Amino acid sequence: MSQQRKSIIPDDFLWGGAVTSFQTEGAWNEGGKGLSIVDARPIPKGHSDWKVAVDFYHRYKEDIALFKELGFTAYRTSIAWTRIFPDGEGEPNEAGLAFYDAVFDELRANGIEPVITLYHFDLPLALAKKYNGFASRKVVDLFERYARTVFARYRGKVNYWLTFNEQNLVLEQPHLWGAIGPEDEDPEAFAYRVCHNVFIAHAKAVKALREIAPEAKIGGMVTYLTTYPATCRPEDALANVQAKELFIDFFFDVFARGAYPRYVTNRLEKKGICLPLEAGDEELLRSQTVDFLSFSYYQSQIVRHQEQDEWIIKGLEPNPHLPKTKWGWAIDPIGLRMALKDVYARYQMPIFITENGIGLEEELNEDGTVEDDERIDYLRRHIEQMKMAMEEGVEVIGYLMWGATDLLSSQGEMRKRYGVIFVNRDDENLRDLKRYKKKSFYWFQRVIRTNGEEL
Repeated sequence: MSQQRKSIIPDDFLWGGAVTSFQTEGAWNEGGKGLSIVDARPIPKGHSDWKVAVDFYHRYKEDIALFKELGFTAYRTSIAWTRIFPDGEGEPNEAGLAFYDAVFDELRANGIEPVITLYHFDLPLALAKKYNGFASRKVVDLFERYARTVFARYRGKVNYWLTFNEQNLVLEQPHLWGAIGPEDEDPEAFAYRVCHNVFIAHAKAVKALREIAPEAKIGGMVTYLTTYPATCRPEDALANVQAKELFIDFFFDVFARGAYPRYVTNRLEKKGICLPLEAGDEELLRSQTVDFLSFSYYQSQIVRHQEQDEWIIKGLEPNPHLPKTKWGWAIDPIGLRMALKDVYARYQMPIFITENGIGLEEELNEDGTVEDDERIDYLRRHIEQMKMAMEEGVEVIGYLMWGATDLLSSQGEMRKRYGVIFVNRDDENLRDLKRYKKKSFYWFQRVIRTNGEEL
């Protein structure tokens, strides 16, 4: 009798979806919630604000029932800091804490592991106005207090934590951490100041979890943009290496190895930029490395050599050999495999894919269905490449598609839909917010039920 081939995906693999609080919850002024920097963003014409989003705050039981039907074993969302500390400081808000108690209890009752991000670009607005966000070490300390509060409250309910969403965006977009550079400060020096403070906040959170809930696991996360040299010219190949060092490797090096790499410190010394090191910072980073590495993956680009040295990554171009989404993002499943292989070769640490998906324009058919074959093809091809990487020895502990339900995009677009569950609203009309299962719902359900064997 022939022996059945064992699946490369382990039985405890985490399958599920990922969202943020501000893109799904709504209830922007309920339960004692304060305002965040997201609430204060200007809304582009034709887009939506986040006041209602997809109303997860009131419909979480309905949505979690759908996630159970899907077969999810994990669901990633973020805690809204402003639900716990409405102004970022002061006393914790019991109504906010109780809301997440209810959500995590409901997930666990349905066999779904909560994967929780502490910060997803939604700093309490009061901290941006009062302290200039993470440009201030005061906000680092307040973040640590917030982290300790939720770690203690949800010990035993949350076993997987992420500190900051896509932390590698901090150099190019410090405003996502509530920090605006003063006119009299060099922009690069300011960006590294904020970046360092965020690293310290990350490490303080890791330390806090070790003390409060040592059985739980915590990771650092980046957005992984796979890049290729624009040509086989050595200059383009070198530019590609340097872009990856600054955008990807720098952050994983600190998460996994606990120190700034020499290619960063040498660069700063050459430019006369001094990191805002305080006593104990280096030891804190060194001692508080993570349990796993995590990334979002959506696309790849090519890199062309630029004569002018830039601290913000330049020379990125679309790859002419790849198809693109309506929003111009290259579709590159092999790029995911390359990302997994590279990260594992450098660090030999477990990897958690915490975002991967495609945004599509979709409308509900008269019979309440959505034929989203393009999404099925996208997810299938990426999961296939993930499995190939695992067959080559990469340790992947989970795969979370971006969305689960449709949600507002980070720019407030409802027409850019990511979910396998259709939410009946558009950018300007809330309609009835009813949920409908797309064709991809049943496809992903089968993938999870067969642990990735049937794609």
